[in-house]
Amino acid sequence: MSDFVIGITGASGSIYGIRLIQQLALKKHTVNVVITSAGKMVMKEELGVSGLGKMDKLGLSKVKNNIKIWENNDFEAPFMSGSSAPEAVIIIPCSVGKLAAIANGISGNLIERTADVALKEKRQLILVVRETPLSLIHLENMVKVARAGAQILPAMPAFYHHPKTIDDMVNFVVGKVLNLLRIEHNLFKGWRKE
Repeated sequence: MSDFVIGITGASGSIYGIRLIQQLALKKHTVNVVITSAGKMVMKEELGVSGLGKMDKLGLSKVKNNIKIWENNDFEAPFMSGSSAPEAVIIIPCSVGKLAAIANGISGNLIERTADVALKEKRQLILVVRETPLSLIHLENMVKVARAGAQILPAMPAFYHHPKTIDDMVNFVVGKVLNLLRIEHNLFKGWRKE
């Protein structure tokens, strides 16, 4: 199985990150999780918990053995080095502040350094940007990281699969991430699939 790094930042939509962690861990992948301090604050507001300490409340208790939690100031995490680069790094949700840091090669913490390593080692880096509206600066930063090799997947749910719940909309975005990772899932049906 593969090693993945999931970064959760202070953008709204922490449920996207939690659902992705759950899906990867269910498939027996090792999931390294880094949550920024702003990410913990948003999780508290949106999900009622700040961090992954209460995995049972987040639906992660059955897969906790596949999850490793790292502090964002831990510069001893093995995946922050090119010699131990993970299979892929997914920042979900990705704030535009974190996008700006990555676009400009700033490596002031573990998430930023890990994203920098993914780019320099030509590993998959997926940024699930969650902001609206977008300014020209945000758009230019997206172009900059895309040119460097990152994939931008804005948290934009679709409606062709006829979502009936918020979970359906979350699953669509997470399913799109899994598609980029080439990991099979049944979170939503593709266009015109019966």
